[in-house]
Amino acid sequence: MSRNDAAERDNSPFLEKALEWVIYASRWLMAPVYLGLIGALAILIVTFFRELVNTAPFILEMDETDIILLVLTLVDLSLAGNLVLIILFSGYENFVSKIETAHRDKDRPEWMGTLDFSGLKIKLIASIVAISGIHLLKIFMNLANYTEQQLLWYVIIHLTFIVSGVCVATMDWIEQKAHNAAQG
Repeated sequence: MSRNDAAERDNSPFLEKALEWVIYASRWLMAPVYLGLIGALAILIVTFFRELVNTAPFILEMDETDIILLVLTLVDLSLAGNLVLIILFSGYENFVSKIETAHRDKDRPEWMGTLDFSGLKIKLIASIVAISGIHLLKIFMNLANYTEQQLLWYVIIHLTFIVSGVCVATMDWIEQKAHNAAQG
């Protein structure tokens, strides 16, 4: 073996370890994204309370349809907030670091720390379908303000979310079956 071959082999583990460290440390580049999601959650909270404050003076004058639309709007904002939390917690724990504070807390959500990427996708698409369904219900409660073509597009978009969710769930099911077959 030549002197150059030996030197190259000795440097290879160092370069490989350095590269692997940089790749592994790059996960922290996602931390600002999760901080941004905290900002998005704050915006949803402000929007939620803005809806309540703007509507409160007129609550006694509102008819049943307007009250149902208000409640649906608040539920919609709540679901969007829950979706942000699911992505925030799961994404950070799956891709950046464990949240030790949460693991020591008795109020920690049961799914936290156990939701893998596949489960996150399913929860994400289920939340999107629920939010879309509520939005569609709000539209149906207020039909006079929409054209037939607009209604058709809203229904098509909602059905697209449903079909996408079924496809994602089916792909995960097939992947799980293949994984189980390979192991057993």
